[in-house]
Amino acid sequence: MIRADNLCIRRGPRELIHAATFELYAGQRMGLTGENGSGKSTLLATMLGAHEADSGSLSIPPDWVIAHVAQDTPAVQRSALDFTLDGDANLRQVQARLADAVAAGDDAAQAHWHAQLDAHNAWDAEARAAQLLSGLGFEPADSDRAVADFSGGWRVRLNLARALMCPSDLLLLDEPTNHLDLDAIVFLERWLQRYAGALVLISHDREFLDATVDRVAHLQQGSLRLYTGNYSECERQRAEQDAQLAHARERQARQRAHMQAFVDRFRAKATKARQAQSRLKALAKLPDIAAAQVSSGFNFAFDTPVKLPEHLLSLHDASVGYADATTLSDLTLRIGSGDRLGLIGANGAGKSTLIKALAGVDTVQLSAGTREQHMHCDIGYFAQHQLEQLRDDQTPVQHIARLDPAAREADIRNYLGRFGFGQDSALGPVAPFSGGERARLALACVIYRAPNLLLLDEPTNHLDLMARESLALALQDFAGAVVLISHDRHLLRSCCDDFLLVDAGRCAPWLDDLDAFAQWLGQRANPRTATAHPAAGSRREERREAARRRAALQPLTKRIADIERRLEAVQSERAEVQRALADPALYSTGDSSQVAELGARDTALKAEIAELEQKWLTEQDALESLNQSVADP
Repeated sequence: MIRADNLCIRRGPRELIHAATFELYAGQRMGLTGENGSGKSTLLATMLGAHEADSGSLSIPPDWVIAHVAQDTPAVQRSALDFTLDGDANLRQVQARLADAVAAGDDAAQAHWHAQLDAHNAWDAEARAAQLLSGLGFEPADSDRAVADFSGGWRVRLNLARALMCPSDLLLLDEPTNHLDLDAIVFLERWLQRYAGALVLISHDREFLDATVDRVAHLQQGSLRLYTGNYSECERQRAEQDAQLAHARERQARQRAHMQAFVDRFRAKATKARQAQSRLKALAKLPDIAAAQVSSGFNFAFDTPVKLPEHLLSLHDASVGYADATTLSDLTLRIGSGDRLGLIGANGAGKSTLIKALAGVDTVQLSAGTREQHMHCDIGYFAQHQLEQLRDDQTPVQHIARLDPAAREADIRNYLGRFGFGQDSALGPVAPFSGGERARLALACVIYRAPNLLLLDEPTNHLDLMARESLALALQDFAGAVVLISHDRHLLRSCCDDFLLVDAGRCAPWLDDLDAFAQWLGQRANPRTATAHPAAGSRREERREAARRRAALQPLTKRIADIERRLEAVQSERAEVQRALADPALYSTGDSSQVAELGARDTALKAEIAELEQKWLTEQDALESLNQSVADP
């Protein structure tokens, strides 16, 4: 087993982990969670032997084989298949010994090494390596391509395939899903579920963690807290512990205050002096209960768009692609105010091309059909390339000032604070920023002018769990429309009402849930078990069905949106009335009529809120019933 005992780890002057103690047995799967910079990767490096512990101990059985994903990939001419096979070092060693025996004409040695090949399952090794490459998104023809021919993201996948090829006792994975699309994530998830060794995994994908780990080590402010169960169970336990801790601290504070009040009152009285001294001693002996650890996080907040036209953007019978080829054809899509659309599909199917066409990016050509954009449609488009366009020599404040030269610096800094940039980071250069900080700054730039249509292509890359959850909450509250591409299923589930499947050059409604989509992806990777997906069939019939569904649902969704807007306005007005009623100055004037008027208004607003909430529930029930009836006629 792996055992850490009072483990302390530092990076420079900063102590990342203090007095951590835990055990991990063979076959157990532990997820490492915590904010960026909390020490997760450093702990993994310590397990690997690449970083020294400052004190305490960390022991791993010396005979355990440890597999991990290398940080760099040399630009070698070795084929992708051979590079992956090299992950099984013992197999490669046996193959080399066999080649030596063959060259020496040593029949006995050849027989021995052939037996060793059997023991290493050598005869299906190439098939296993090819399966890994296929599952991680490589095409069959890629197996023979040289490693040097692949881009950086694909080389990361090659490193992952090589690590998975290694028959290991311990597998260390640091954010393995960062460069993967959803189909590759589903493949990796299922592969890890079958892995027999011990697993230590860092990931910011909560659904991936839920599916692959059975315990969680959470790092926060230097401490490591252990939880049994997956990440969702860890969150529940953390909430319970923090609530209990806060309650105990409040109870102790009341006890201290009561004892101190007794001491202050009776210390000078001779008859009570002994009791006062007793209370002082008891106060000194009371143990300190640490405050519940509060994350130093932030909350994304999207401003309400100035205008929200009912119809924002549409494509009609459109074909889109690039100068040399058409990627998607026969596209008919209408985006209205309040729509929440998730684009799903296999890697390379054309999701990013579609979202670029919606954004009006000039590198994507419209070769047929029409694209119509409302005059008041204001698009906020986020894609990964925008992280690369950030100026390393400029500060976040300067980036926002370029968008709005008339804005005051104080207002810009307040705005950036909503994205986790305090005074030091807001006024410092972008050059040393982490990937997560760059992603947050790019998002801040995209939504600065309060767009009413957000087109987001993988916005969660580089964001930690806390930032992803904050983004999900902000998107749920956003008043405009959203079109989202993400491999984070939790974000898709939380923020999208409808899904569009991009596949085989077409785009059609996906009428099932994300679990069914993950199953379809698995079947698609294994043609022997593949079945038709819900969006299969006549494209014309699909469009008719989608139009029928939208027409049936539109009146209800519009009424619900109207209720929500009115409810928000009434709640805001009541909050103002209650603030006025709580102001002592109101009662000092002696004007009872104003108090009565405000009280009556508060009662009326309370009644209207209750009525609106009941209407909202009624309309939601009707929407769900109608949604089911049009989905399953």
